[in-house]
Amino acid sequence: MIEEIRAKGITDLELLQLFDRVPRHRFVPEGVWNRAYEDAPLPIGHSQTVSQPSLQALYLSVLRPGRRESVLEIGTGSGYLTALLALMADRVYSVERVRELSLRARRALDAMQLRNVALLVGDGTIGWRKYAPYSVVAVSAASPRLPPALVDQLADPGRMLIPVGDRDRQELILVEKEGGAVRERAVAHPTGGSSSFVPLLGRFAWEGEG
Repeated sequence: MIEEIRAKGITDLELLQLFDRVPRHRFVPEGVWNRAYEDAPLPIGHSQTVSQPSLQALYLSVLRPGRRESVLEIGTGSGYLTALLALMADRVYSVERVRELSLRARRALDAMQLRNVALLVGDGTIGWRKYAPYSVVAVSAASPRLPPALVDQLADPGRMLIPVGDRDRQELILVEKEGGAVRERAVAHPTGGSSSFVPLLGRFAWEGEG
């Protein structure tokens, strides 16, 4: 799996070593354990998926949370990216709308003895204001627009990575806040193509579903 990630342009050795430290099979249902170390998205139930490792490596390489930084993750999902972020950052605050997924992720994170992660079940589009601002915001589901609450909760300086587009195709957008200004730019997908994420459901994204 690590060689596949490296082949897609992620060559930072320290970052690649993180993937050796997180057993991906522990974050996916037992029925797909045989595929856990493929560079591919996998179903985790409740119409959700865990993204392919090369895409999660791209998130880490772009956002690069530091040891003294806090991270807001929107879409805990399996908890796999949560675990990777926790190995890099000071604290990770992760929001998931599906309670069963949040509980499963908590068990996997506890098994790794990751004590710097807090989980919340709720609407990810409104963020987690209690612990804001966050130096890094990582959004793992696609939105038709930038959720204003997440931009508001981004520290200055700070950076957010979020897939934005319609339901079929999205671009990864890096949002950078500095000196009161907010800038956006597209980030290339590791395969050179477009991305397709599960939809971000909530008040400031896709409404009336889920």
